[in-house]
Amino acid sequence: MSATPPLDWAAHFARLADSARDPRLQAYYRAGAPAADTPLNELPLLALDVETTGLDPQQHAIVSLGLVPFDLRRIRCAEARYWVVKPSSELSSESVTYHHITHSDIRHAPALGQILDELLTAMAGRLMVVHYRNIERGFLDQALRQHLGEGLSFPLIDTMELEARLHPKRQPGWLGKLLGRQPTSIRLADSRLRYNLPPYTAHHALSDALATAELLQAQVATHYSAATTVGELWS
Repeated sequence: MSATPPLDWAAHFARLADSARDPRLQAYYRAGAPAADTPLNELPLLALDVETTGLDPQQHAIVSLGLVPFDLRRIRCAEARYWVVKPSSELSSESVTYHHITHSDIRHAPALGQILDELLTAMAGRLMVVHYRNIERGFLDQALRQHLGEGLSFPLIDTMELEARLHPKRQPGWLGKLLGRQPTSIRLADSRLRYNLPPYTAHHALSDALATAELLQAQVATHYSAATTVGELWS
């Protein structure tokens, strides 16, 4: 069987701009997506991280979001954005322990629908960069379905996937296990250690977005080049 051809995101965005009903989504899609042959050093990038009440977008909800604009040379911390939002599902003791956002933090927080204008405006025209795409893609798509009645589609670079490509044999073989070797972790903090990047507070949407931006810069500097095309890395 022949492989499925990669999605032409620029053409896909053009179709979505025509079919989207909400004007905010129309504006987002009309801002466009890059062609697959665009070099990374020509792209405006946006690191994105969301913290949630659980791992299932169908049952759980977003509780905070962090955005950090950057490119391969510079991280624009002054333009970073961070929101705590009131989730549509209850906080659990497990999620509070994980991201440290409590009931008092969300008591007066806006609902996600109230920040959608700002969020989509910040995302428009930029390529998203995340660490583990199932969370950001799944939860944002589900959140927009709840608030707007239609989902959200966007290309991204997943720094976790890039680490998985670089370390395809993460489990040690029988000899490695006998010698006490540990599996290779591709979690965000562990991946950063391989590039001598400093530790940050984990599970905070803004610091994790910053950590993801720095990780991509390090990955490209170490294993790729500024001229690498986005089509080689995105999904």
